[in-house]
Amino acid sequence: MKKIIIIHGPNLNLLGEREPGVYGTETLDSINNEIIEHAVAKQFHCEVFQSNSEGEIIDTLHLARKQFDGVVLNAGAYTHYSYAIRDAIAAIKIPVIEVHLSNINARDEFRAKSVIAPVCAGSICGFGKDSYILAVDSLYYKWKREESENSL
Repeated sequence: MKKIIIIHGPNLNLLGEREPGVYGTETLDSINNEIIEHAVAKQFHCEVFQSNSEGEIIDTLHLARKQFDGVVLNAGAYTHYSYAIRDAIAAIKIPVIEVHLSNINARDEFRAKSVIAPVCAGSICGFGKDSYILAVDSLYYKWKREESENSL
C-alpha cells in the first residue's frame, strides 16, 4: 500500500474563517477528512500535517523521504519565496505535488511566481478543496502508469 502525506502550510489552519471568498467556508478538518477518505478509496495510507513554521515543513519533508511514497504540499505563502522548502523538495527524491486552493495566477502579481514548482512533479491550483483530490489522483495515476510500464 502506498503511503502519502498531505502537508498544509501557513494560515491553512484558519480555513473556514480566513477570506472565505477566496478559500471557501470549509474547515481544514473537514477538508482533511475528504482527502483521507478519497486516498483510502485509492488504497493509499494517508496522513496530514499542518504547520505555520517553515522549519517544521522542511523537517516533515525530510522525514517523508523515508516514511512516504509521495507528498501533496500546499506551502501557502512559502510557495513564492522559500528556497529552503524548494531545496528540501529537490533533496527528497519522492514525488511532490504542489497544491493551492485558489488560482495563484489570477491573484496578486507576487502570488503568480512559485519557486517550488520547478522541483515538484506537478502543480494544481484553483479548484478549491478539489485541488487536493486532483493531486491524490495524480499520484494514483502516476504510480499505476509506472506499474504498467514495469510489467511490460
